[in-house]
Amino acid sequence: MKTVAVLVGSLRRDSINRKFAESLAKLASDRLKFQFVDLGDLPVYNEDLWATPPASVLRLKADIEAADAVLFVTPEYNRTFTPVIHNAIDWANRPWGKNSWAGKPAAITGTTPGATGTAAAQNSLRNIVSVVGAYLMTQPEVYFTYKPEVFDAEGAITNPETRAFLSGWIDSFARWIDRVGA
Repeated sequence: MKTVAVLVGSLRRDSINRKFAESLAKLASDRLKFQFVDLGDLPVYNEDLWATPPASVLRLKADIEAADAVLFVTPEYNRTFTPVIHNAIDWANRPWGKNSWAGKPAAITGTTPGATGTAAAQNSLRNIVSVVGAYLMTQPEVYFTYKPEVFDAEGAITNPETRAFLSGWIDSFARWIDRVGA
């Protein structure tokens, strides 16, 4: 079973994007193994810190490199993705010649209570993920409008149409990983 490093762009305890990512993990559990990457203790990127890299940075890079693929789950802040995701991208892209993203199959999704479902954030993030050398799945897309009634108390997706739609997206991502993964 392929392993997916999951980077959630919200550090908030009750983050709907974390809940959404956990729901996707449950739905995908028969096809993909999701490993959630801790982004909460990464320092703000500073080139000077490479002299003695923080343990959290080395762990981030190791988690990405050990995974078969990466999934970014981003909220939308001011029509773009979050600083925590940008910071993780910057750390894992360096130092020069040691880019942890290079050749890694990747996908982007996210959720918001609003009607556009993180469309602007995902569009912005696509530009950067492509630049750092990940192989980004561009279709199908999921701009998910978060509705608590779609999930049960354990976070499982209860709505049959939503479950079928997201399961199809997971199938596409699994095929993408098999197609472009090393």
